[in-house]
Amino acid sequence: MIYKVSLFTILFSFTCFAQTDSKIYDIISAVSEDRLRSDVKTLADFGTRHTLSDTISETRGIGAARRWIKSQFDDVSKNCNNCLDVFYQKDLVKKGANQRIVKDVMVVNVVAIQRGTKYPNRFIIMSGDIDSRVSDPNDFTSDSPGANDNATGMAGAIEAARVLSNYKFESSIIYLGLSGEEQGLFGGQGMAKYAKENNWDIIGVLNNDMIGNISGVDGVINNRTFRIFSEPITTSETDPKQLANQARARRFYGGEVDGISRQLARYVYKTTQAYMPEMNPMMIYRLDRFGRGGHHRPFNDAGFPGIRIMEAHENYTQQHQDIRTENDIEYGDTFKHVNFPYCKKLTAVNAITMASLASAPPAPTDVGIGGIVEASAKLQWNKVDGAKGYKIYWRSTTSSTWDHSRYLEDVNEFTLDGIVIDNFFFGVASVGENGHESPVVFPNKILR
Repeated sequence: MIYKVSLFTILFSFTCFAQTDSKIYDIISAVSEDRLRSDVKTLADFGTRHTLSDTISETRGIGAARRWIKSQFDDVSKNCNNCLDVFYQKDLVKKGANQRIVKDVMVVNVVAIQRGTKYPNRFIIMSGDIDSRVSDPNDFTSDSPGANDNATGMAGAIEAARVLSNYKFESSIIYLGLSGEEQGLFGGQGMAKYAKENNWDIIGVLNNDMIGNISGVDGVINNRTFRIFSEPITTSETDPKQLANQARARRFYGGEVDGISRQLARYVYKTTQAYMPEMNPMMIYRLDRFGRGGHHRPFNDAGFPGIRIMEAHENYTQQHQDIRTENDIEYGDTFKHVNFPYCKKLTAVNAITMASLASAPPAPTDVGIGGIVEASAKLQWNKVDGAKGYKIYWRSTTSSTWDHSRYLEDVNEFTLDGIVIDNFFFGVASVGENGHESPVVFPNKILR
């Protein structure tokens, strides 16, 4: 039986199921600006963290930096009764792999896994980049403090581990330091391959790359707005054998802006709006900045949902620059330019997103929709273990976010009477006893 509800009942019910979790507010409060400042200073003081830099010194180079990062994760684990599995993941990249690999190098990532109590093989990941660079991407000896790019993202991942390790979650959380970003996204490639080989079910990658600048080269100063970059359809969603059928389905039914990474971006937007309304998340409908890339891309290429979270206003005089002063402009990515109250806010955005995702039941995998030439929209979905109920979401076809919803309990099909299917896009999320929701799933089959 397909249940029906009137449009009046739907509109009345919008505010009838709005639940927040008090621990999420505690997580926001626990993020420490002082610890972030200390960690960024430590990382910047390694001089350079270039992927090809010194690995022997205890005070300079990427080797010293990654050992220090591992020591921080180890300390967090000790403080939570060994709740983190901390290890290095590494791959040898040979000279000539591209023009930025001028000698053989071991690209080493630092991984810290907080295992979930119910779904230990489901992972939400927060990553930051370990490495840094100056103007010449092949200069691995000059000072390259990389304070904002990307000691802020790395410090954010460490701080998130300190805060979230005080809680238990149903799904696993990974705090990740990736190397080789500036040389060609090699760390992310190695980590995505490792995840595939170990059959990890990754439900989201939050790539944090530059989360500490509020003063843009465009003259704008803004400490509340941040960008969420997401690609529309993950590369591996398109099976070459089914390309024509998939293209035809999207042409007639939609979905060209509703891939799994885009749904993850909407999840970050919704969670931020619910718990940190003072922040202004910008949904950017692009994989990354124009013509540029980041460490979520290798995960996208492997078929995993991944997004980039970063500041809204960049200052290019402080990115990939030799440290110098020209025409009274101080060039270089130095510690003095980082805004730590803002870095704290974006770290909190990541922490509450991971806490919410890791507290939610799995998303439905099979969502059907129908209602052609009818004044209603019909949806069906598979029931999910651990779900108390489900939310049907819909939005205008030109809206970037899910704007309307209807909460339901203990059903797996429903008809939205009076909602014309032609005028909206639809999706379904599962909801746990605690009110936390899975990402929205766009319909993947048509009901006849």
